[in-house]
Amino acid sequence: MMCASVARSAVYTVFNYSTMRSAMSLTVAPLLETSRLRLRLMRADDGDALLAIFADPKVMAAFHMPPFDRTQMMQWVQRNLDHQATHGYGLFSVLFKANGLLIGDCGLELMEVEGADVAELGYDFRSDYWKQGYATEAAQAVRDYAFQHLHLPRLISLIRVGNIPSRRVAEKIGMRWVGEIRRYGQQYWQYRLDRETAT
Repeated sequence: MMCASVARSAVYTVFNYSTMRSAMSLTVAPLLETSRLRLRLMRADDGDALLAIFADPKVMAAFHMPPFDRTQMMQWVQRNLDHQATHGYGLFSVLFKANGLLIGDCGLELMEVEGADVAELGYDFRSDYWKQGYATEAAQAVRDYAFQHLHLPRLISLIRVGNIPSRRVAEKIGMRWVGEIRRYGQQYWQYRLDRETAT
């Protein structure tokens, strides 16, 4: 269960609404704003800025993968744009308000886990912006958006076993460990938060 102090710390603003039609319904695509960050839906022209994250060996070590090249980066961005178009939500690009720099991504991906469709909350940040609380700040805003605006019943995070910093972010936003899961030949910690216990 999320503690009250965590819930109160997730102060953010939703504004500048636009709409996009999903395959099933009309949903709202917001701009989220926290004290230090601005989160907007990812765009095709974010690829080069995101490459500063995914071409960084420090970042990719958490996935046990080699750094992306530009072609891989653009394919990854397009996959997320396709998800947005299909489901009406997806990943946000995270901008640092002090200088406008894109420093990460944070958002939601609908996936099938253990036979059920569930939204995963994920986040990736530039290594030179680690250990300053930005991932937690962004994840709190996306968590609240998912529950309060999209009314999703549950969120999960799948974190590669051994990735302690990502596990701490999940725990700070109120998620609890529910076990390990194997996907695509890799082992993950599974964290979960239900809407009914997050309020």
